[in-house]
Amino acid sequence: MTSPKSVLEQALQLPAGDRAGVARELIASLDGATEDGADEAWLDEAETRQREASGEPNLLEDWTQVRARIAAQLRAARA
Repeated sequence: MTSPKSVLEQALQLPAGDRAGVARELIASLDGATEDGADEAWLDEAETRQREASGEPNLLEDWTQVRARIAAQLRAARA
């Protein structure tokens, strides 16, 4: 059996596109089986949130403001 270290060393020699493909496959292999109805439940949730946001646009925030607030919080946390 090939060691994980050996596999990694070989994978790192691949071109970037091939490494990305290997990485995607490895990550996909870690995902467990999806529960029946999970995709539909996520879609329903997204649609519900979209309807709520459309109904109360004053609750929405501009991404620039959200990003600035998050950046300020991160800076404060590091200080």
